[in-house]
Amino acid sequence: MFCYSLFHHSPPLITKWKPQLLFFKPNFKSQFSPLNFYPNQNFPHFFTKRISGYPIKSPAFSSSLEDEFDVELGRLLSLLPEEMRRRVREHEELRELIEVVMDIGRKPLARFPSGDFVLSDCPITVQDIEHATSQVGHFAIDNRAGISRTLHRISAIRNRKGTIIGLTCRVGRAISGSADLLRDLVQDGASLLLIGPPGVGKTTIIRDIARMLANDYKKRVMIVDTSNEIGGDGDIPHAGIGCARRMQVPDSDMQHKVLIEAVENHMPQVIVIDEIGTKLEAMAACTIAQRGIQLVATAHGVTIENLIMNPSLEILIGGIQSVTLGDEEANRRGVQKTVLERKGPSTFSCGVEIVSKTELRVHRCLEATVDAVLAGRFPRIEIRKMNSQGLEDSSQTFTDISSDKEDLVVTGDLSETSDENSIGNHFPSDLSSKMADDSTEDRDLLHMYVYGIQEASVIQGLKKLKMDAAVQLTDNISEAGVLFAVLSKLRKNSGIQAAAKSHKIPVYVAKTSSSMQITKALEALKDDYPYGLKNPGSENDMNILEKVDALEEARIAIEQVVIPKEEPVELLPRPTQIISLQTELIEKYQLQSEKIGKGSDVRLRILPFKLVKDEDKSSDEDANANDFENFEPYGANGSPHGVDRLPLLPD
Repeated sequence: MFCYSLFHHSPPLITKWKPQLLFFKPNFKSQFSPLNFYPNQNFPHFFTKRISGYPIKSPAFSSSLEDEFDVELGRLLSLLPEEMRRRVREHEELRELIEVVMDIGRKPLARFPSGDFVLSDCPITVQDIEHATSQVGHFAIDNRAGISRTLHRISAIRNRKGTIIGLTCRVGRAISGSADLLRDLVQDGASLLLIGPPGVGKTTIIRDIARMLANDYKKRVMIVDTSNEIGGDGDIPHAGIGCARRMQVPDSDMQHKVLIEAVENHMPQVIVIDEIGTKLEAMAACTIAQRGIQLVATAHGVTIENLIMNPSLEILIGGIQSVTLGDEEANRRGVQKTVLERKGPSTFSCGVEIVSKTELRVHRCLEATVDAVLAGRFPRIEIRKMNSQGLEDSSQTFTDISSDKEDLVVTGDLSETSDENSIGNHFPSDLSSKMADDSTEDRDLLHMYVYGIQEASVIQGLKKLKMDAAVQLTDNISEAGVLFAVLSKLRKNSGIQAAAKSHKIPVYVAKTSSSMQITKALEALKDDYPYGLKNPGSENDMNILEKVDALEEARIAIEQVVIPKEEPVELLPRPTQIISLQTELIEKYQLQSEKIGKGSDVRLRILPFKLVKDEDKSSDEDANANDFENFEPYGANGSPHGVDRLPLLPD
């Protein structure tokens, strides 16, 4: 009866599908009907498997999900010539295939997580391209096509005449469970904005969110599918979206109109959008959110700050405006009079940064994150990870706004570091205990108040100079041991100048907020700080004999010159770690010392007990504090005394 129905209703379909139906023979009767080749299935959470990096749920008694993927993958591989198809099937990472690339005159490549794999020694011909394009759907204006009722995407490269000369055949997967890390947010009805670079899995996650909302929570879900990536190609959507409905977009320039049409005509409770990229689409999403509809959307970027800096998409996070503060308010905040603030409420309540297929960074309150970024503070984020057993592991922390994965630091973004460097990435007061774990005493921590510079930029400079474990940023200028600011902004704020003078805080300035100027100013701070500001941990590398000589030099100078004659003595230039040891020895004699010199000429000057530093230096500091028009940073350096250095004694 089943075979008769197939032949009776669609004779061409059985010819096309006959070879692939063999994949389903073991479960043929239980899984298929004449009207539905891809039935929706809600898999119980019996155990977890992994496909292409995602943990997926599947029942122990059946491999139907893998069978469906095998069939869809077979339809993609049918675009290839027989030899290339055989080479792909023999590859051990067949199920992890990312895409197949075919360019005329070049060898075809199959891309796997382990790298590229050459499918044939013979270059691609025009006939190979024509064979592939004849089996896919129509290429739209965005040069994308698909295979009916699959999630694969075929992208074309054309020459100037419009002829297709290359194809990128990308494998699409519907992975159940890929959105489990966000289930609590989805259940609460939060509007989610997913941010991530291309290829990280944004579309896969929102497809599973659409299925979750429609099947598990019984909501009316409408997908606005720009290029048929969410629901697949063809008029019948892929089973991966569950019971959600799908509206196709005939032209990408019309997506904003389709969004409004979906709300006005189909009464959805949830709208799912893939790749918001223009200002019109962002405005349409904002309009939909104001009507009380839950939104789930994706946008290209790495962090929330990328949206803040994008004039086309900033409306998604409330918009950015320049505000002029009054003198009293500017002094109270300790900022300049013109600041950036969020213009209005955010379109989305939560933001999700997709780090990898198993790690997400969740901003539960997107508005609070944006406000923190604009104020130069650290936003609160929640890191969620899925381990190999499919179990969720989450943690809350303060972190930088962004990251550069190579240098482990970035200007103004979320920071990703290895475990051994994680201590230097947390500077709020409630995390200061993590610094104490590195055996850094309180007196070795320098509290820095930053004004007019993004804190992330300062942190980058501190890490570059390996000072991050010795410096702690603070929001209270009265607790600060040093003020770090941009010269132009410091001149305009007399309140900050007066506060620095009243608390006797040394001021270090950068001419501009560029990384080079910030690093230069931090180098001056490192040279002037009495105990040195390099991170601990390198003492084992010091030469033992050099330590002994340095300590003996300091002891002889104290016992033979400083104490009996009450005269200052300059020691020989030493590395920062050895100077720290000399300082500890001097303190045991209840004497004072100061660092002088710069660069490789840094050395200690031992002062008699209760000896006041040079009056000339003090007067210079007062002059600098009162006259910021010709502002120069001042620190602990002073002019050298006319005292001969005590040489090393012979053995």
